[in-house]
Amino acid sequence: MDQHFKEAIVSGESSLGIEFGSTRIKAALINKQFEIIASSSYEWENQLIGHYWTYHQHEMVHGLQDVYGQLKQQVMTNYGVKLQKIGAIGCSGMMQGYIVLDESGELLVPFRTWRNATTSTAATCLTRQFQFKIPERWSIAHLYQAILNNEEHVKHIKYITTLSGYMHFLLTGSKAIGAGDASGMFPIDRTTCGYNKKMLAQFNELIRDKAYPWHLKDILPSVLTAGEHAGYLHETGARLIDPSGDLQAGIPFCPPEGDAGTGMVATNSIQTRSGNISAGTSIFAMFVLDKDIGVYPEIDIVATPDGNPVAMVLANNCTSDINAWIRLFHECCEAMGLAIDHNHLFHVLFNKAMEADPDGGGLLSYGYYSGENITGISKGRPLFVRSPDSRFNLTNFMRTHLFSAFGALRLGMDILTQKENVAVKHIVAHGGLFKTPLVGQKICAAALDVPVSVMSTAGEGGSWGIAVLASYMIQKKKNESLVDFLTLQVFNGIEASKMEPDRVDVNGFARFMERYKKGLAIEQAAVDHFIEKD
Repeated sequence: MDQHFKEAIVSGESSLGIEFGSTRIKAALINKQFEIIASSSYEWENQLIGHYWTYHQHEMVHGLQDVYGQLKQQVMTNYGVKLQKIGAIGCSGMMQGYIVLDESGELLVPFRTWRNATTSTAATCLTRQFQFKIPERWSIAHLYQAILNNEEHVKHIKYITTLSGYMHFLLTGSKAIGAGDASGMFPIDRTTCGYNKKMLAQFNELIRDKAYPWHLKDILPSVLTAGEHAGYLHETGARLIDPSGDLQAGIPFCPPEGDAGTGMVATNSIQTRSGNISAGTSIFAMFVLDKDIGVYPEIDIVATPDGNPVAMVLANNCTSDINAWIRLFHECCEAMGLAIDHNHLFHVLFNKAMEADPDGGGLLSYGYYSGENITGISKGRPLFVRSPDSRFNLTNFMRTHLFSAFGALRLGMDILTQKENVAVKHIVAHGGLFKTPLVGQKICAAALDVPVSVMSTAGEGGSWGIAVLASYMIQKKKNESLVDFLTLQVFNGIEASKMEPDRVDVNGFARFMERYKKGLAIEQAAVDHFIEKD
């Protein structure tokens, strides 16, 4: 195997995927058989600065160099060769948000992430104007809100993009984006796989009196579908990734994609009627549609990397508050002089949830580290509530927090299944919540009342998914679709573990959801009366 990998490295028969996720930047180098040659990660965290959630530009570049440096060192240590040639590269990142550049390519304002719930006025107005759901997270909502706020920087915009599109631009100079990521910027026309021309015209008319020196189409990235070439690594980009100068320029790039698109690839959920769920800092479920559906505040319409429409139910919050509580337990262990491995602590506490009362013992939590779009909560107020007669113990405490991670998502899912009769017969899960074997899978099956599968590749995540898309670009046969490439080549023989919902757990989650819905007034009161510090 080592010789097999070494030959792929030396010949450049490899693909590199780099994903800028919400908690980690990850890189994966794969061979032509989609096996991982080397992988790496860099932890980072969003910051609330000036009332906006953001990541600093400097850390984007530092994290990129760190994960590539780790990758390069692994290659040298394990295979005794220097990483210089790569067959293809792809960039992925957290979807949506707001990155705007001036004429010289500099950021006009700090990156405003998907997590910001500051664009409700703009999103509501555009949804009404287009008769199409525009979420608060979408780039066009951020842009229009900046216009409504009369922000000075807007007239200087030359380019608006997402995080994946920005990193792609830095490395290639190409102002392009994949169809999946583009669908989180502005509505996509399913017949052309480009931006909706009617809505572009409506937006330009909406802001005509502002007399900005740009039209919307001129500042948006060009939309490409999976398999198309999206530029080449230029010399400056090569030195940005690898300051040592070893990496050769001229490497082709696939279209940059969002984490939703790479998640669909990583779970082979591209074909019509397939579905997947990703659970990490945020949580979202995606279903490739075979019909049009109505307009709902809780459901976004996005696209697969090859341009097909997808119903997306996304909740802003999932594991952040769980992680905060486990950090607290870790501090407690340290205070008692106990050396506890952090991952082991996760494993132990997650498994305690399996011993709990089916409904979590009457406890209630909201892991709202930020505002929650589905339930209409505008600001983050993590909250834990119990009554004197609740069964307050560790097992119920953990189950309640895991149940809560799926609470807002379930409300959106009910619209798809009950109002639109979308048949959800099976779902593939991936993301950090499913790292502890069986626990997240069992909770998810109870929360959604559907069988849940976890693939052996699920732990590789988006960096592997975007590496596969890069590989598709250079390996696909003539006229070979992405669906066929994934089914016949990438996932042929890959195993998946499937878990059916337990009726006791399903009924317990239903009782929890009754508390969850009634308790939203408590969460709103926390927003109204618990004041943020300056």
